[in-house]
Amino acid sequence: MTHAVHAGSPHPLGARADGDGVNFALYSASATRVELCLFDDNGVETRLPATGPSGHVWHLRVSGVGPGQRYGWRVDGPYAPERGDRHNPYKLLVDPYARAIEGGWDWRGPIYGFRHVPGGSRPPVGVLPAAASFEDSVPCDRDDAAAKPRCVVVDDAFDWGDDRPPAVPWSETVVYELHVKGFTHRHPGVPEPHRGRFLGVASDAAIEHLVSLGVTAVELMPVHAHLDEPALSARGLTNYWGYSTVGYFAPDERFAVPRASGGEGAGREFKRMVKRLHAAGIEVILDVVYNHTCEGDRAGPTVLFRGIDDRTYYRHKPGSPGAYEDITGCGNTIDTSHPQVIKLIADSLRYWATEMHVDGFRLDLATVLGRNEKGTFDSRSALFAVVLQDPLLSRLKLMAEPWDLGEDGYQLGAFPAPWAEWNGRFRDAVRRFWRGEPGIVADLGYRLTGSSDVFAGSQRTTHASINFVTAHDGFTLRDLVSYEHKHNLANGERNEDGTNDNASQNCGVEGESDDAGVLARRRTVARSILGTMLVSRGVPMLAMGDELWRTQRGSNNAYCQDSELTWVDWAAASVDPDARAMLEFVRSAVARRKQHSELRSGDFLQGRATAGSAHNDITWLRADGTEMTGPDWASPGAARLAFHLAGAAGSPVAAAILVLMNGDAKPGTFVLPGPSYGASWRVTLDARTKPQIDATLPAAASIELDAGALVVFAAS
Repeated sequence: MTHAVHAGSPHPLGARADGDGVNFALYSASATRVELCLFDDNGVETRLPATGPSGHVWHLRVSGVGPGQRYGWRVDGPYAPERGDRHNPYKLLVDPYARAIEGGWDWRGPIYGFRHVPGGSRPPVGVLPAAASFEDSVPCDRDDAAAKPRCVVVDDAFDWGDDRPPAVPWSETVVYELHVKGFTHRHPGVPEPHRGRFLGVASDAAIEHLVSLGVTAVELMPVHAHLDEPALSARGLTNYWGYSTVGYFAPDERFAVPRASGGEGAGREFKRMVKRLHAAGIEVILDVVYNHTCEGDRAGPTVLFRGIDDRTYYRHKPGSPGAYEDITGCGNTIDTSHPQVIKLIADSLRYWATEMHVDGFRLDLATVLGRNEKGTFDSRSALFAVVLQDPLLSRLKLMAEPWDLGEDGYQLGAFPAPWAEWNGRFRDAVRRFWRGEPGIVADLGYRLTGSSDVFAGSQRTTHASINFVTAHDGFTLRDLVSYEHKHNLANGERNEDGTNDNASQNCGVEGESDDAGVLARRRTVARSILGTMLVSRGVPMLAMGDELWRTQRGSNNAYCQDSELTWVDWAAASVDPDARAMLEFVRSAVARRKQHSELRSGDFLQGRATAGSAHNDITWLRADGTEMTGPDWASPGAARLAFHLAGAAGSPVAAAILVLMNGDAKPGTFVLPGPSYGASWRVTLDARTKPQIDATLPAAASIELDAGALVVFAAS
């Protein structure tokens, strides 16, 4: 087929249809020749030379093509891996700005940029081969187009109607982390073609569940296009979580209804999901992985940045440009000190916010993104500055996972406003207290009150703390109280993957049990853990399925398990009395939080007098109902704690609250504070084996708390 080709424009990057043609543009500072590869419906390839470079951008405009056109790039240039140059025109490359990517790679094909020595067509699958058998100095001259995914030109038009962002303030926010497939794949109330898809999350059944929980924002695990690692494919597994990105603008087609079944494509179906969630008052936050890509270490395939401009996009070890600096644990690290990489990430964020109407982002391994040219974390990094000055991005909900594997990698509290941060110290303190560890109450006190020791110094509010006790990474809530050790053998890594430091407990039996006492304690402790999160200042985040008592049978690293192990079992949850009880508890706990403004305030609790109350904003109490003193905080005794939150006088939404927490392994008696704190107290949340909601107790009354139980009162 003959195409009318023109020089086109270097802006914008990517492929942009204009009605009677498409402009294509690709950045590469080290290329000597760039070809656009167009594919017809039969897979026949046509190569068209690009014009350039114009400011390191290669470009052309092709008339007579439009949305639906499949394409890729071939980039020629120096091949000198020891210098960080890995160009190979025999390798088809994905456009970093592609807005749709279809198909995966065939890991058995010649998808590697170098020739395997000795003799083979590809390197060993999985880990970096031993130096004696691995040699990348000789480029591979086998074409790999048949084994690579295709980029697709898209039509961005969509009728958003009266869609508006819910714009829920941080003080009202309750986040629910979910996996698009795992959430609805087994939901009987979701139309079968939509299960496990964007449209499944958009279904009436899914939205009704979220609304019933009181959720105000869903945080979607990665939905960017990704590719499975060859090592996983060789074991018959997949990167189910999706933290192996190949396209920062393209929604993953695995979450779209197949076009053969009437699907409209991932982009359009993603927009339909967002529009429906917005109509229900629910914001959409994306978990985005800008810290590394699917290309892995230097023994990995050539599919994206490696073949386009390796030295621009990846960090290399100082003095050794042929070796990647791996501070992500995934083989490579994106170099966010480079202006072009900053532009790529900022453009991606703006695209999802403008074209896809996304309300916020959670940045995976975000410490990487704040590292400067020398590799040092800098809260004033160029990328953070770009986001801060952007009139749209700076107003979104922005969350950072504040760590990476590099030097000084844990940077909790160091991110600048307006970023919030996943608070791992909150998770750890809550887990340790509820498994009965002594000496933890002082640390827990900071976590319950918004982590002022972490965030107040930078004049941020309690809403900088994303409080969570479980997430995709680690045990589910049920497993947290059922397993003391990880059980990851199904991953095929000899149970060596996943953390060994879980601060978990099994309540007497490792794994599943039919012991009534063990099961009762597990339910109690689990409710107390969630209850603690929901009576703490900060922004609470629930993990998918915890409210339905979901188990992964002890796996704390289910990243490669696309199976019943990771899918929510809605049918079982509907008949399991423990699941129904947990669901009602979570609904009640979220509702109670919304009723008490004192729990949602952005102010840090200081133990100081408050206007309109005879008491301090928070008063810490011993089990005997008297106020704690300095030595009590340092006591190595039992894990027991109580506190009183003073409400504003005469305000029903700011009534005083009393929280009792028995983290000990034995039942314990607590005495309510004296009459000066309130004449009587009504139970509003109760994690005990036999909860007594709405029961009223007078001041100074005694109450027995089960081992591992939390009870919350409101002044009555």
